[in-house]
Amino acid sequence: MSDWPDGRNGGPGERYGQGSGSPRPESARAMPHVRRPAPPQSPPRIPPQQGQGYDETPGYDSGYNTGQVYGGGNSGGQGGRGYGGGNGRGGDSGYVQGRPAPDWGRRIKVGALTLVVVLLAVSIGTYFWADGKLKREVDLSKVIERPSEGDGTNYLIVGSDSREGMTAEDKKKLHTGSAEGKRTDSMMILHDGSNGPTLISLPRDSNVEIPSFVGSESGKKFAGTGRTTKLNAAYAEDGPELLVRTVEFNTGLRIDHYVEIGFGGFAKIVDAIGGVELDIPKAFKDKKSGADFQAGKQTLDGEQSLAFVRTRYAFAGSDLDRTKNQQKFLAALASQTATPSTILNPFKLYPTMGAGLDTLVVDKDMSLWSLGNMFFAMKGVTGGEGTSMNIPLSGQSVNGNLVWDKDKVKQLVEQLKNDEKVTVKGS
Repeated sequence: MSDWPDGRNGGPGERYGQGSGSPRPESARAMPHVRRPAPPQSPPRIPPQQGQGYDETPGYDSGYNTGQVYGGGNSGGQGGRGYGGGNGRGGDSGYVQGRPAPDWGRRIKVGALTLVVVLLAVSIGTYFWADGKLKREVDLSKVIERPSEGDGTNYLIVGSDSREGMTAEDKKKLHTGSAEGKRTDSMMILHDGSNGPTLISLPRDSNVEIPSFVGSESGKKFAGTGRTTKLNAAYAEDGPELLVRTVEFNTGLRIDHYVEIGFGGFAKIVDAIGGVELDIPKAFKDKKSGADFQAGKQTLDGEQSLAFVRTRYAFAGSDLDRTKNQQKFLAALASQTATPSTILNPFKLYPTMGAGLDTLVVDKDMSLWSLGNMFFAMKGVTGGEGTSMNIPLSGQSVNGNLVWDKDKVKQLVEQLKNDEKVTVKGS
């Protein structure tokens, strides 16, 4: 194994791979090709293609004529697939990998999931932002001797003459005056049940009995003396808690939630939604409220809306006609606000919520969800599924105060507590 075999390049005694005895370095030597005898009856050899990267001598068989070569397109038919040939049919001589087709199904799923996540994040953020704006200042746990709970949900909705946050210019523009403190300008019970919503106005001049109660600030219990007075005097005497106690005592209906809005907040909400369209059947004026309306359909801004719901001296029926106007307006306000064009439009939704929620005073258990339910129930009052009415009156008065029809009030309350269809007619 130490010497190269005869018949190969190099003379006798020349050794490769074992060093050389010559004093001079070995020069480069070419290794000869080994000629293999052609197999018997072999087919004629196909000459190598040009540009394959091999410089072969005639009669040399490289052993790569099956087509399985790097860079060779199609040397051996369909079964021979080489790099760059792709399909063995004479393709590109270089290595090319085709781009896979887009997976549109996956892209659509990822896009839809991303959109859902973004909308969910925005919705949750909006909910907590709005929920944090509510002024939960009324503690209904201070109300004593409460009636039993019934079916459905009862809201006491109060419009006060609070001027909190209003400038002197605002007071002048809205004709609110500058009286200290605050009083209830309107009071309504909204019942939301399975037989549709029912909105009942309580005239502020209603003659009611002030029952025993616990002071909201002092915590001291005051015994009832059978004293009667106007309903709005209860609010002036000890605030929302005594008003709720008085309404519950005189009606027998449990109030689940309390919602109050002042003059300034009311006007801001109307302006935020771009006004409220209302059909006024008869023209009227009232210097005290600033009302000056022509008959027919018209869009009221915040200032005009406040004047409309406060007007009482322009009507012969006094407070009763005013409560009907208040019901009509609030239902129109809810109907025109609770629409996709407002709820789905952030340029309307956020200003409306920002204007209204900042001025709302609610009970401590009121959630934004409950407030939303109240709003949509108010919308349903004029949607053909609800009822609006004044509380039944006897037609009598005591010291100028309106006396309720106790029998009809009792029947009405029973229907509300049992969540039955209301058949009692109001005044």
